[in-house]
Amino acid sequence: MDGSKKLSRRAFLAKAGGSVVGISLPGVFVKLIARENFALAAQLRPDGRPRIPPSQQAVKRLYDMGGIQGKGTPQDWQLKIYGEVEKPTTLTFHQLLELRQVEMTCDVHCVTGWTLLDSQWSGVKLSTIMDLVKVKEDAHFVIFEAAAGYSSNIPIIEAHKDNVLLAHSFFGKSLPRPHGAPVRALVPDLYFYKSAKWLEAIKFTVQDEPGYWERRGYSNSADPWREERYQ
Repeated sequence: MDGSKKLSRRAFLAKAGGSVVGISLPGVFVKLIARENFALAAQLRPDGRPRIPPSQQAVKRLYDMGGIQGKGTPQDWQLKIYGEVEKPTTLTFHQLLELRQVEMTCDVHCVTGWTLLDSQWSGVKLSTIMDLVKVKEDAHFVIFEAAAGYSSNIPIIEAHKDNVLLAHSFFGKSLPRPHGAPVRALVPDLYFYKSAKWLEAIKFTVQDEPGYWERRGYSNSADPWREERYQ
């Protein structure tokens, strides 16, 4: 699969006989910032891993990776939370804002090869939501369900991390529509296709349910430092 690591999402799907109809995520050709990247590549995270994972390049802005935008607004948005929980519930945007809010600065990594350093987000920790609905002990996976049938999946152990959010703000302003407004998932330690935009529901499951891109040949684990791009 060494050669596939150089493919854009569009090219990879075409090669595999797939389609980008519905939720198309075009490949991004990142303009290299060679001098800055050389210096940034030497920086380490607190866990000892490099801030810029292998084969990634730092960029100056969050790229719009496409997709079918949700129709929800802060006024009519609702989030269904169900599955292996003791207290299934549906939250409005106002109710989400009543939960404990956090601000976070983190790096995000797209499978197409770009990394945005020091991005700033505000929202609610997924662990706060998990405490609210009382997730059952037999739940091992979290399924993010978004507009137009998009979904992504993460293990429950990932969901417990302090940096996994339901984000509604970006750099101190309401999340822009192209980036998932009014609310998106944010899972910064995995490739960004796990951070589902235009979030509509969260399901807790016993068995794994691979998401939209995972069913089309992308890695289910999506670890940027191991370059887990494709299956």
